[in-house]
Amino acid sequence: MKSQRILVLMHETLVPPDNLLGFSPQQIDEFRTEYDVVQQLKASGHQVRCLGLGDNLDELSAILKEWRPHVAFNLAEEFQGCVSYDQHVVSFLELMKQPYTGCNPRGLMLSRDKALSKRLLVSNGVATPEFLLFKKGRKIVLPSGLRFPLFVKSVSDDASFGIAQASIVYNPSKLKQRIGFIHEQTGSDALVEEFIVGRELYVGVIGNQRLMTYPIWEMNFGSSRHDGKAIATRKAKWDRGYRTKHGIGSHPARGLSDTLSKEIRRMALQGCRALSLTGYARMDFRLSDEGKLYMLEANANPCLTAHEDFARSAAKAGDDFATLLERIIRLGNSYRSVVKT
Repeated sequence: MKSQRILVLMHETLVPPDNLLGFSPQQIDEFRTEYDVVQQLKASGHQVRCLGLGDNLDELSAILKEWRPHVAFNLAEEFQGCVSYDQHVVSFLELMKQPYTGCNPRGLMLSRDKALSKRLLVSNGVATPEFLLFKKGRKIVLPSGLRFPLFVKSVSDDASFGIAQASIVYNPSKLKQRIGFIHEQTGSDALVEEFIVGRELYVGVIGNQRLMTYPIWEMNFGSSRHDGKAIATRKAKWDRGYRTKHGIGSHPARGLSDTLSKEIRRMALQGCRALSLTGYARMDFRLSDEGKLYMLEANANPCLTAHEDFARSAAKAGDDFATLLERIIRLGNSYRSVVKT
């Protein structure tokens, strides 16, 4: 690809250094994605500038007008300390007629609201666990006939925020406690869904109008399973020591029949279209011990760290990290809702 001016957007605390000398592994983990992307874009010959976003868009507006980047590479996951405001940064880019990478504002909004996204998935024929929504600030009233175990999480937060082994509950008392915990700790509504015992599978999807899937990936929970039940807790995803201790990792999914693999990919594409996702996404599934497939949620703009699931799956399909980023840039340049001048 011809050299381009690329403005990489990220949180103001995650602007990466030029090199990793003097940083601990834990410190590096904080800005690993930003560092990997910036370094690879530079290595590919692009002119790269980083912009850390805080609580206003004045600097972004100025750089867009003065530097006129060919594309904004969007790694921002929140704005003004609010994760649901990331869509507004992308809306601003569209108003400025600035091409950008990743998902469009509508797709970000729909996938962020897990209850709304589940309703859209169901209406489009995509199986998802049965669920209930408990609004913050309202009295917790449990309906009769609940089937335990149940799984409790925030309706809007991602990166497994607020998720721990205690998220799986087995009786009404523990359910009420965990709903209250989510309300208090995350400040959001609580989503309660049927807990599916089985394998956790991920499917990377890339494209705008024409979508393609990367190889199916699987989470290996190692010795972190509790009574045969395993979930992607925050520690299981991001705590380096915990992952090493329990042998937690991921790998290409094994032992799936051709028929099941096709169904997983088909459902991943169907889910992306139902939620208006563009750019790149990761669709999360549970395959029950009885062989039934459920979509858990959709992740717009998933982690792009070079050695995490999405990039590894792309590499398995032949798109090394450099190729993956170039593909994402081309999709950003060609996204049809951006009117170029």
